[in-house]
Amino acid sequence: MDNPKDRGILRGMKNTSDILIVGGGLNGPALALALAQTGHTVTLIDALPRDARAREDFDGRSYALALASQKLIDQIGVWDVVAGQAQPMLEIKVTDGRAGQGPSPFFMHFDHAEIEEGPMGYMIEDRYLRRALRDAMEAEPAITLVDEQTVIAQDADATGVTVTLACGDSLRGRLLVGADGRRSGTAERAGIKRTGWDYGQTALVCAIEHDRPHNGIAHQFFMPPGPLAILPLPGNRSSIVWSERSDRAAAIQSLDEESYLSILRPRFGDFMGDIRLAGDRFTYPLNLTLANAFVAERLALVGDAAHGVHPIAGQGLNAGLRDVGALAEVLTEARRRGEDIASSLVLDRYQQWRRFDTASLAAATDAFNRLFSNDNPLLRLGRDIGMGVVGAIPGLRQSFIREAAGLTGDLPRLLQGRPI
Repeated sequence: MDNPKDRGILRGMKNTSDILIVGGGLNGPALALALAQTGHTVTLIDALPRDARAREDFDGRSYALALASQKLIDQIGVWDVVAGQAQPMLEIKVTDGRAGQGPSPFFMHFDHAEIEEGPMGYMIEDRYLRRALRDAMEAEPAITLVDEQTVIAQDADATGVTVTLACGDSLRGRLLVGADGRRSGTAERAGIKRTGWDYGQTALVCAIEHDRPHNGIAHQFFMPPGPLAILPLPGNRSSIVWSERSDRAAAIQSLDEESYLSILRPRFGDFMGDIRLAGDRFTYPLNLTLANAFVAERLALVGDAAHGVHPIAGQGLNAGLRDVGALAEVLTEARRRGEDIASSLVLDRYQQWRRFDTASLAAATDAFNRLFSNDNPLLRLGRDIGMGVVGAIPGLRQSFIREAAGLTGDLPRLLQGRPI
């Protein structure tokens, strides 16, 4: 018999779940699994077809999971599936640089051996993590998947929220969660405004193969147009996130493969031998965008729908997974107490938990980008001295290592490696 869960459209059914999630990227599925495993019923609405989420080929996209985020992925039952494809990040080296001139002699060097918990994080390819989350959702009876559909209307009332799909069907839930990115339609329909600005930068993203091993070391070079991150993948491969002025980035992206590499090579250097492209090339405009509220009537926002920050510290996905852990914990505890999980009192607990942390992250990434994405000699001297001081003081260095690993602040239980 044709299963409406497989078809994704639920015509003729009583379309009711505890929680409706809009967005099938990474945060939405992670939240769906966390909630389903604590007794909630969930419907997840994804604009993309199932096949797009299940692709097995490598397209060059990868993610840096902080250690705390890896613990959440483990708690929701997905880590064992992807652990064999993950690359531990054992060290991070941060320095100023100029194309063709090599790194500054002043640098920060963080080694996971200085903390007890393990690697600072893991690099994982999009194809593995996305497919593992999808497979886990399909195996979870409390989750209903609605594929290849967009929400065109939403309406909240005293007892729940109704969303209307482009196909004409309606779904009903007690709470609506927007996990639909920086241009969140969920937030817009709820009247939530955004604050932010464009950086005039674009990230060029790709994966490369190199002749020499990376030894699990992540590198961050601060170039005058923007930072260049070199992040280790399994084997002799690395993920590149390379920021340039937007007009320059568009010109570079339009080049053929060899011309593209001829511009990357002087920025990358030769410390890992010759480099070659592995997978597709992508560009992402860089901006700061913060939702003025993370909650509204029977609605909550997570991930980029709530806060989109500069990738300078690699914390975008990790901040989203903190949202996931916090919201799942707040809703689950409210359910156990017999509260209405979508009441303003419950949702305000989530907002209060996450607003300060995300505002601090946004301010920090914005300040770092402005400080480091220039070639002012006085600023360059000041930041080089600052990096040298941090690198020389063990207590400061360990604080930065724990921050990079996501182990600081008021962590939700899932990010501590504990069940809710």
